[in-house]
Amino acid sequence: MTPLQVYFPLALVLIVSAILAFLLVGLTNVLGPRRPSAVKSGVFECGSDPVGDARGGFGVKFYVVALLFIVFDIEAVFVYPWAVLLKELGWVGFAEMALFAFTLVIGLVYVWKKGALDWE
Repeated sequence: MTPLQVYFPLALVLIVSAILAFLLVGLTNVLGPRRPSAVKSGVFECGSDPVGDARGGFGVKFYVVALLFIVFDIEAVFVYPWAVLLKELGWVGFAEMALFAFTLVIGLVYVWKKGALDWE
């Protein structure tokens, strides 16, 4: 058995899935109903008429808040396994997580004092 023969089942699954995907999209385009109308071709934005230019950007504050949300959301990803293994980690694990949480709290206080969380 050659080293590449191990990957044959994986290649077969990828090829079959690609063929199936193209086949389903092709059949949908060929057999699907086509009844265009002005209402269907119109712009749809949450059930109401669109307002303003689509190219208008968001303020930088929006992106700052989004990044802060991601940072503190990732914190929860690290806290969960720590909480599950707290008994096995002992006081050393507790001290490490306390240092981690303290660092995040210092960052949150800094961001708060800078006014990045004020939404105006």
